Amino acid sequence: MNNAPVEHMPMQEYTEKAYLDYSMYVILDRALPNICDGLKPVQRRIVYAMSELGLKATAKFKKSARTIGDVLGKFHPHGDSACYEAMVLMAQPFSYRYTLIEGQGNWGSPDDPKSFAAMRYTESRLSAYADTLLSELGHGTVDWIPNFDGTLDEPAKLPARLPNILLNGTTGIAVGMATDIPPHNLREVAAALIHLLDHPDATLKEICDFVPGPDYPTEAEIITPRSELLSLYRTGNGSVRMRARYAIEADEIIIQALPHQVSGAKVLEQIAEQMQTKKLPLVSDLRDESDHENPTRLVIVPRSNRVDMDMLMAHLFATTELERTYRINLNMIGMNGRPQVKNLLEILTEWLEYRLSTVRRRLQFRLDQVDYRLRILAGLLIAYLNLDEVIEIIRKEDEPKATLIKRFTLSDEQAEAILEIKLRHLARLEEMQIKKEEKALREEKDELEKTLRSNAKLKTVIRKELETDAEKYGDARRSPIVKRAEAQAISETAILPTEPMTIILSEMGWVRAAKGHDLDPTSLSYKAGDRFQCAAQGRSNQIAVFMDSTGRTYSVAAHTLPSARGQGEPLTGRFSPPPDSSFIAVLFGEANQSIVVASDAGYGFRVTLEDLYAKNKNGKKLLNVPNGSKALAPRFIHHADSDYLAAATNTGHLLVFPIKELPVLTKGKGNKILSIPNSKVVAREEMMVAIAVLKPEQLLLVKSGNKQLKLKPTDWQHYRGDRGRRGYKLPRAFQKVDAVFTADKS
Repeated sequence: MNNAPVEHMPMQEYTEKAYLDYSMYVILDRALPNICDGLKPVQRRIVYAMSELGLKATAKFKKSARTIGDVLGKFHPHGDSACYEAMVLMAQPFSYRYTLIEGQGNWGSPDDPKSFAAMRYTESRLSAYADTLLSELGHGTVDWIPNFDGTLDEPAKLPARLPNILLNGTTGIAVGMATDIPPHNLREVAAALIHLLDHPDATLKEICDFVPGPDYPTEAEIITPRSELLSLYRTGNGSVRMRARYAIEADEIIIQALPHQVSGAKVLEQIAEQMQTKKLPLVSDLRDESDHENPTRLVIVPRSNRVDMDMLMAHLFATTELERTYRINLNMIGMNGRPQVKNLLEILTEWLEYRLSTVRRRLQFRLDQVDYRLRILAGLLIAYLNLDEVIEIIRKEDEPKATLIKRFTLSDEQAEAILEIKLRHLARLEEMQIKKEEKALREEKDELEKTLRSNAKLKTVIRKELETDAEKYGDARRSPIVKRAEAQAISETAILPTEPMTIILSEMGWVRAAKGHDLDPTSLSYKAGDRFQCAAQGRSNQIAVFMDSTGRTYSVAAHTLPSARGQGEPLTGRFSPPPDSSFIAVLFGEANQSIVVASDAGYGFRVTLEDLYAKNKNGKKLLNVPNGSKALAPRFIHHADSDYLAAATNTGHLLVFPIKELPVLTKGKGNKILSIPNSKVVAREEMMVAIAVLKPEQLLLVKSGNKQLKLKPTDWQHYRGDRGRRGYKLPRAFQKVDAVFTADKS
């Protein structure tokens, strides 16, 4: 029976401690990079394991499974798929600005970065750039820590000769914090470091003159304003916007570069979806012509050469991933082992401190090696000067090492080196070589000691190494920083082709649309029992408005209406009008056009067509219609200052007055147009049956059954009166009015 003591702990305290331990592990040992080498632990272990396997840039490729096996078995006991994915990321030139691994086989594509082959198929080795992380590893530059089972040692960090934290950047999600560091250009960062070495008091603005912004592995444009980039580098937080680069060739738009980590296939899919839903009629075709020579070549074919291509691209930038925003969060583990969001100046300054420490340790390590070798050489010279005696001691003494130490006052290591000399090295020439080597080492020692004593000389060493590495591994900026206007999506009506269109509404509420204005709506075929009611003319990119007998209005994009080749479709399929209502009119035109609306109770007002637009299927309550009344078909106003309104009742009363006497409202009952006796009685005998908007020079036509009365301007002037009056009686034959409408003198 186990009698070990049991520790009792409150559940709250235990869970808090367990979660805190887990959080610290994720932050420090998994998700965040170290400022020194810019690597997360898994990345560092992969690079180190590959160097231990001898997979340098000049070596033969080895199966990736071999590398992953070593990483998991020796340093990183986690999932093989996650480890391999981290390895793939460092080998993808479209993911890493300066790849650490060179791959052979299928390592994914920009369209699908995770389409890489399994590790048993791919082969890999370190890239030439990885040498900047590893070349000084064996020179006493870093601390070593035990691996997970204590059988091996691994470097706590790599002795980076360049600030990889900025050059390749990284992303990661920890517990309670995250990091998003963008990649930068090596030559620009090196120039900034050199300036900082020469001018330790340099400001952030001076540094940003050398590092104007991130530099992604794509040639797409960075369009973030300079002021925002400065703010980003000052606070360590912000965002960067990238926009695809395009050119126009033979009336076609060629997308030549996409934003970082944007799939060309996904972009084409987004554009095609807009085309299928008829939201992008300006485009007639899409093609993907990408190949080995042109990794990104997406072709967009406009519908005609009259399309404004820059406007079209601005719309696509706003509605697809042709423009993308990247979150920036310069969060990393500093030299003090703590995570912190740092600004650009802090990052460069702290990295230079690390580099200064690394170079100092490297030079001190070399100095210790030189001192050790000089001591050995001193012992060897003693042996050569007393060669016969040394040989005699070795031949005759039982413990020659102790005797040599006592006889020639040697150290243990010197005596050991003498005993290790091979017979063929006892030649006279070897003594000369030792003296020559000793002289060179003493000169090197003097130089090393001078350098270690002088910060200026140390900075000179770092500067020369930065210049050499920038020349060897650097390249020109790929992501140009340009000033561009903000992209805005084109409204659905503005992006449509503007073709003349006629909309036809039948008495039963069926609607259809035909191209052109020369159509005779009465000649179309209608369903049995149905017939033509009204038509409206406008443009295909405008909004069509329908009004029902209750005074509600409904709107729809004109280009979505069915073709007039058929009999159309019922409006009740698109809208939800009140029961027992009917559609009485269709209106079509510019949004700012003025119209007059009225009810047969004799009330109405002026309003703009835009005020009739509705947002849902239930429509918009525009005109308040009294009980027992109904709305009349609205009429367009030509000139509010000079037009007249003619209103007629079914009993033959006609009133004409200046239309400007009617108020402008957005909704309501309106003001009295024409006085009707007993208008509040439900069973009405008299009502206003029609209105018409007259220009001063137009004819007014009054229809009663099959008879029609033509009133010239001099005639209808006799029916003028004040708004709200009873009106004047029409001739005896027109005591029952059906409609009034206008006609030109011709």
